[in-house]
Amino acid sequence: MSHNILQEKHQLGIGGVAIGTAFNDISDEQSYEIFKTAWEAGIRYFDTSPWYGLTKSERRFGDFLADKKRSEFVFSTKVGRLFKEVLPSEVPPTMWKKPLNFDFKHDYTGDAVKRSIEDSLRRTGLESIDIVYVHDLSEDQVGDRYPYFLEQARKGAFKVLSELRDQDVIKAWGMGVNKIEPILDCIDSADPDICLSATQYSILEHEDAVDRLLPAVHKAGVKLVSGAGYNSGFVTGRDRYNYNDIIPKGMTEKRERIIEIARDYGISIIDAALHFVLSAKEFVSIIPGASSPKQVISNKESLDTHIPKDFWYELKSEGLIYKKAETPY
Repeated sequence: MSHNILQEKHQLGIGGVAIGTAFNDISDEQSYEIFKTAWEAGIRYFDTSPWYGLTKSERRFGDFLADKKRSEFVFSTKVGRLFKEVLPSEVPPTMWKKPLNFDFKHDYTGDAVKRSIEDSLRRTGLESIDIVYVHDLSEDQVGDRYPYFLEQARKGAFKVLSELRDQDVIKAWGMGVNKIEPILDCIDSADPDICLSATQYSILEHEDAVDRLLPAVHKAGVKLVSGAGYNSGFVTGRDRYNYNDIIPKGMTEKRERIIEIARDYGISIIDAALHFVLSAKEFVSIIPGASSPKQVISNKESLDTHIPKDFWYELKSEGLIYKKAETPY
């Protein structure tokens, strides 16, 4: 397996959801400034997907990275959807504020994976992709067709990605999903290296992952990257939770209590949230998105912030963190 592609210097990366206009209509100029700030801050892991902004995010990543030495950064994108250009009136409704004029379909066959990778290389202009994630192969995205698409991936995507890795076309592959079960299913039937675990493990919600996901990936030798480690902005104060407007019962009170305790120790909940994820030995990187350069700087400052050990003890003593969860101390 090739999960050592992400080293300690890649602990903090940048994700491409916001760049794809998920929450705001970010311009090309604004996205460039976000990338520039990330690069100057030493961030060298860049993750996106053709899904984000209906190929917009992927193109923006490629535009910025075009003049960077390829060996100086790690780039990951995703497969699982194929895109075709359509008239503006035919663009399907999505979460993106200003997507490009494309329609899409889910396809996890081997041929679709090869085509998706070729399309991503063409859109980004990059000569290679380091990590490929099988994207949104989960019930929250494909509904009751999950068993059908999983079998399609077992016969197609999983096998092809392992072959491409063994041929050194890519360096690693795994799942990129919002749910635990698809990662477990993939491990049972294939040999992934690293999985993008989105919305499954955060300082606010992690019990299920501690009990089921982390032991399974540890046993399989699979590493994890954290997506939506701030619960898509809820940790930072946004009125959304895991990309939805519905806030789980009691979660606001939990967040406010952690904020209060963090303030007593001279830190922020963002500092704590970032260090909490990275303290789990299975997680090698966290890739929060950014809608502004200020958010990138904040994430880097959080990574460099020392968290007093008594802070973690207090959270556990109040039951704000699961007793079995790993913390820095």
